Parts: sequence; structure tokens; C-alpha cells
Amino acid sequence: MTREAGPATLDALLRRAHAIAGMTVGELARAQAMPLPPSTTQGKGFVGGLVERALGASAGSRSEPDFPHLGVELKTLPMDTSGRVLESTFVATIPLTAIARQEWDRSTIQSKLAHVLFIPVEGRPVPLASRRFGAPLEWIPDDEERATLERDFETIAERIGRGELDRLDAHAGVAMQVRPKGQRATDRRLHFDEGGEGHIEHPRGAYLRARFTAQVVARLRGRR
Repeated sequence: MTREAGPATLDALLRRAHAIAGMTVGELARAQAMPLPPSTTQGKGFVGGLVERALGASAGSRSEPDFPHLGVELKTLPMDTSGRVLESTFVATIPLTAIARQEWDRSTIQSKLAHVLFIPVEGRPVPLASRRFGAPLEWIPDDEERATLERDFETIAERIGRGELDRLDAHAGVAMQVRPKGQRATDRRLHFDEGGEGHIEHPRGAYLRARFTAQVVARLRGRR
């Protein structure tokens, strides 16, 4: 198995995703000729990139779904051996200077969450090379989930627009939370509030809360 061209159809993507279910990270890495990282702290980023390569994702870091022609976003989902979601899931970097003027239906966050393919993978304490992939889960938010996400987005956008970014911590939001997003603690970006005043801020990312994603997984697996 080598780097794949992008799948032409959703069925083709799903077949590829099912084909890696049961494989370990080490096995898939060898098939893709990708050496494992020397540190397990790089594990999540590596696993995400590995799955993107194997399934033929093409968007990279652009603000569109990983499979743009299919409108499907790809997310690896670390879980423990009992199937519990272990951590929050990054959605997109928040455009601090523009989000207050965006509508949910036209936002990057909405486009990323409209159709998601989750790839479950074992997390800690299983060693990185031995972590096994599970069967893929295709998620299109139902009406209740979509409404919750939209409310969270509107709350986040409104508070950032009012200049309350510093008070917008990870406790805000039911399904989504806002957290610092940057490769280094020193990363900064210029942000203008509604009054036009400029502020140098840490980049922020929108993340799905682990408990919300766990509820989604339970629904997809017919457990609620």
C-alpha cells in the first residue's frame, strides 16, 4: 500500500476506511513507508497524517473538508480499549478577525462538520506502533446535534466580536470549546475587535468536546 490518489466516490472512501480497520499504526506506517516518530508526544499528529495519506485526503491545511469533492472531513478519534473517547477533537482554527461577521451556514467550522468520517484508533497507554484502528464511523449531524453546534458557534462568534476573547475559555460551549491553537507557545496573531482595536492574541481553535463526540459515537453505534 502506498500513497493513494483521492477516492472518486464516497463508497470508494468508505471501502478504503474499512480496509485499514484492524490494522495497527505500525502496520499501516510500514505500508505507507512512513517511519514512526521518535516521541509518542507526536503520536496524534502522526496518526492523523498517516490516515490522510492512506485514504487519499487532499485538502491538507486548507480551510475546506479533507475530501473537498466529496464534502467529507476526516478525523482520527483516539479511544481506550473499552471504547471511551479520550480527548477533544480539533475542528478548525478560528478566524478571530472575521468570525463575528460569519454566518454558521457559510462558516469553515460548519463545512468541516457537515459530514465527518471518524477513524477510531486506540490511544494511550497502548504503545503507538501497537494502536489498532477500528471500523470507520460516518457522521452527518442530526437536527439536535446541528442545532447545538450552531448555538455554540453563535455564542463563540458573539463573544469574540464583543472583545471577550480573553474570557472565552474551554468551559464555554456545550458541543464545542475554544482552546489555544499554535505549534509554539509564542505563536501570536493580530485580532481586531468590533471597535477596530487591534490585539495580539494566541491563535484559537474550535474543538469538539470529548463528551459530545462520545454521544455521537453512541448514536452511530446504535447505543442510545
